[in-house]
Amino acid sequence: MTPEEMETRIVRYGDLKPCRTAFIDAHTPGSDQKENFTIIGGGVSESPDQHVHIKETPGFNIGAAGQPPKCRNSLHSHTTAEVFYVLKGRWRFFWGRWGKAGEMVLEEGDIFNIPTGIFRGFENIGTDYGMIMAILGGDDAGGGVTWAPQVIEDAADHGLVLGENGVLYDTKKGQSLPADVNPMPLLSEEELKAFPEPGNDAVVRDYVARYWDMMALAAGNPCKVIGENALLKDKPGFEVEFLTRGSIPDTAYKLNCHEILMVMRGHWKLSWTGGEKVLAPGDTCAVPPELEHRLEPSMSGEASLFRVMNTADPAGPTWIG
Repeated sequence: MTPEEMETRIVRYGDLKPCRTAFIDAHTPGSDQKENFTIIGGGVSESPDQHVHIKETPGFNIGAAGQPPKCRNSLHSHTTAEVFYVLKGRWRFFWGRWGKAGEMVLEEGDIFNIPTGIFRGFENIGTDYGMIMAILGGDDAGGGVTWAPQVIEDAADHGLVLGENGVLYDTKKGQSLPADVNPMPLLSEEELKAFPEPGNDAVVRDYVARYWDMMALAAGNPCKVIGENALLKDKPGFEVEFLTRGSIPDTAYKLNCHEILMVMRGHWKLSWTGGEKVLAPGDTCAVPPELEHRLEPSMSGEASLFRVMNTADPAGPTWIG
């Protein structure tokens, strides 16, 4: 593989192209400054304006959300995995039918494997623009998003209508539902009863890993974050590991699966027969299966990254203990 070919498999943080009309709450006050990024795969965007950086999916999708302070993402549910880690800023995650069943605050480097089948939302509670990186289960993550009824109603009041076909129509731009497309129906009260309302204890215990705990656990070997025998014992169709300068392989290695490198801190040198590249914080690199390569920090100081690998496990759902 040439350096030029590898570069096409790297999405640089500085090259990310945002979409500001990705979701139904794009006009709703409090949510109308969100930026959505689709890095690998189509993600869950409802907008044709969304730019996809790498279209080939490795069995899961990679995306990101960028938001200024006090901006929030509205309550929605997924049938497959939705995993976030905080790249920049301080974020509050909340869940439940009205977003009041539980909440937690995540700092930079913390990771949250949000249980499937619950309504969830999040907001930037920091003082600067914040960024969270996302791993979404399955090749077609867009098929498993359900919005809380009040989100659809609020969006309609501000000019956005979601069709049953999963496409947004912006009445402020003169758009309307096609004659053969009905509006997305609201969930009934009976249907809403099927959505769990777990409290903080169960969710924090089983679905959250803190950055400095992972740093300590990865001092000698990669820290298994999501997967079998991992900190968060889930099997959502992918595994997540956390690596530091003390836990990277000593020699060149290759895997028989897709390997997505997502840099959290520091600069990392990726080398292989034919070239090398340096990855910076926020960069995402899709290393192809069977490519022998080596990974090492390119300078002194704190260095950490998340490594995501596809598995044969189904994409979801997860369980709530």
